[in-house]
Amino acid sequence: MASTTTAPETDPNKTVVDEVTGWLRLYSDGTVERLTPPGAEPFTAIVPPYTEPRNGVTVHDVTTARGVDVRLYLPAEPPAAAPRRRPRRPLLLHLHGGGFCLSRPSWALYHNFYASLTTKLDVAGIVSVFLPLAPEHRLPAAIDAGHAALLWLRDVACGEDGNNDGAHHLDPAVERLRDEADFARAFLIGDSSGGNLVHLVAAHAAAKDDGAGADLHPVRLAGGVLLNPGFAREEKSRSELENPPSLFLTEEMVDKLLALGVPLGMNKDSPYTSPSLAAEAVARLHMPPMLLVVAEKDLLHDPQVEYGEAMARVGKTVETVVSSGAVAHVFYLNFFAVESDPLTAERTRELIDTIKTFIDRH
Repeated sequence: MASTTTAPETDPNKTVVDEVTGWLRLYSDGTVERLTPPGAEPFTAIVPPYTEPRNGVTVHDVTTARGVDVRLYLPAEPPAAAPRRRPRRPLLLHLHGGGFCLSRPSWALYHNFYASLTTKLDVAGIVSVFLPLAPEHRLPAAIDAGHAALLWLRDVACGEDGNNDGAHHLDPAVERLRDEADFARAFLIGDSSGGNLVHLVAAHAAAKDDGAGADLHPVRLAGGVLLNPGFAREEKSRSELENPPSLFLTEEMVDKLLALGVPLGMNKDSPYTSPSLAAEAVARLHMPPMLLVVAEKDLLHDPQVEYGEAMARVGKTVETVVSSGAVAHVFYLNFFAVESDPLTAERTRELIDTIKTFIDRH
């Protein structure tokens, strides 16, 4: 716990009981204050939805009947003169990062990458889930939200009312997704702790389906993409001790955010965050193939690699790809570096090509 200090707000009896420097304060009455550290403001800026195409994409926020809100990225509709019917294409369900405690899909951090990714992959769309945040909503709350989003996709695929606006019709954007998506080729994708959630949501779906797929039919999880996932153990790995911190990940963030995210009474040595325990927990489950992308200078490089090895030991299919060179945790989301640094730009292009190849194969 951080040292107790008086909160700068209203109640003089309200004190800070824990803090993640620059990002989060937890108060003695259980309330949480989320902050933006200096330099992060452009990344945490909210990008509103838009229906007029920008760079070939439209963005739509949808309140579903399943109790979760989602952000929907759609490729712009073809010109009126173009053929209207196209082959159905896969779709991605995105689970954002933030150590289970921070961030929103509407942040520019995610928008700038996933809007662009929508146009670079041959997909019907990307659905990003507004996840419940810890410590107010500790795990498994985010796992339940991810599964609820899959059930919503099942509703959409079956032509049921896919939104919660009181009307008996599909939102036009949702209707487009229904008409163009191949729901038998749904992929999970997640950044940082969202990568953990790719594993955890897939495991949750596998446990409920018991291999038969009836719970989600006609939706089928064809694969999962873990981008620099947030696996860690209580004993620090060599990469945590030797690799440099970045704006998006410090040792303090690894220690405190993950501790606030897991259920009370647990720590990083749990199936939610430990790479070996996560793999052991799914040994008897039918898991989809996974693509694991690791950054060479990520603080969590070593536990990420350990996850891939542990999954292989229990007979699961995991393809591990390392982004080499001086690239750190979720480097591809740092749009300033992607624009200005040739190495970051090249590794981001490679990452996108790797994702595309994985999806095309499955």
